[in-house]
Amino acid sequence: MLRRNAPAKINLGLHVLRRRQDGYHDIETVFIRIPWADVLHAQPSDALHLSCTEPSLPTGVENLVVQAARRLDAGRGARLHLEKHLPAGAGLGGGSSDAAAALLLLDELWELRRPPQELRDIGVQVGSDVAFFVDGTASAIGSGRGERLEPLRDPETNEPYLLHAPLVVAVPHVQVPTAEAYRMVQPSEAKRPDLRSIILSKDLARWRAELRNDFEEPVLKAYPAIAATRAALETAGAGYVSLSGSGSAVFGIFDVDANAEAAAEALRQTGHRVWHGRVA
Repeated sequence: MLRRNAPAKINLGLHVLRRRQDGYHDIETVFIRIPWADVLHAQPSDALHLSCTEPSLPTGVENLVVQAARRLDAGRGARLHLEKHLPAGAGLGGGSSDAAAALLLLDELWELRRPPQELRDIGVQVGSDVAFFVDGTASAIGSGRGERLEPLRDPETNEPYLLHAPLVVAVPHVQVPTAEAYRMVQPSEAKRPDLRSIILSKDLARWRAELRNDFEEPVLKAYPAIAATRAALETAGAGYVSLSGSGSAVFGIFDVDANAEAAAEALRQTGHRVWHGRVA
């Protein structure tokens, strides 16, 4: 049996620029991979089967894992089992990451040896964020639907940018359908700040002043539980707090590990699903 982690992501800034003729939206964002992860297992089988530890999730053609497997090679079988740890509908990219894990696992199991670009192209047909997870990079600037990726490098080291700070990710017991979030947001191309320069400044005061997720204002208005989660992280002393993707996850970046640990425990006590630690 083969297995692969399917990590989550958070978004540092997210600009919704315009609605496209194909119904999607052009965006700008920075993806940061974090260690909170699902786990996908694969073993040989005559037919394609998927089981999951989360009974509420579909395991048929609606599941992005199954869609990815069929697009990779519709004629082959495998028995897949998904250990689901990431909350659904949280803006953490869990479904996309699961699909990317399926492509990489099945390429190995079936000994296809597809080129990385081909796996990315297949992934984009399944979901806009899948390419980021197929690449396996620590961070990237995403544009287009999110599928056009550019490495984000630390100018001091020329290594991939890493979030060297304690992080708390908290998810209240609500889900935000992505389509609903896009209906609420107002696209705008005017006077959008440069995400690269803001983030690479590593200045949390500048982040608070200039870094924006366009989904945050309408989502917080529509979902008081998410607004309360954001307020709790601010009260706990996070230097920067933001919605991830279209929500419902909210993350806080802290200066001190002990403060992050205390915030994480307090949020768990109020029923949140929480991950905390350091990304690097």
